[in-house]
Amino acid sequence: EVVYSPDAIPPLSIFSQAVKSRGHVYVSGCIGCDSEYLVVEGGIQGQTRMALENISKILEASGSSMRHAVKVTIYLVHMASDFLAMNEIYKQFFTRETMPACTCIGVSALPIGAFIEIDCVAEIPDTNSS
Repeated sequence: EVVYSPDAIPPLSIFSQAVKSRGHVYVSGCIGCDSEYLVVEGGIQGQTRMALENISKILEASGSSMRHAVKVTIYLVHMASDFLAMNEIYKQFFTRETMPACTCIGVSALPIGAFIEIDCVAEIPDTNSS
């Protein structure tokens, strides 16, 4: 099932924001841009915050949340200089008890000149069991 959140950055026509399957939601890669597809100000920290806020909105629309994220993949253009600054923002979106598994990969370029792209997989909690 394709997920669409009107509150999140609209996807390009060849992508869905996310797809739900078998109790999980798979969120497409999000970069730190606004609804006009312009990279936000604030360097790596501004872009990280915007990407994670967008992911959070998509997860909420799918019936999940950041606390249910199980795997996050981060793509960084400037790994050496941006890794620590990115993590300062990243850790604000998760608690120690709900920190998902994470992989961070250095890449040569991302769409529209972004410094970061983030995707994730999250569980969709069973609302019938509560």
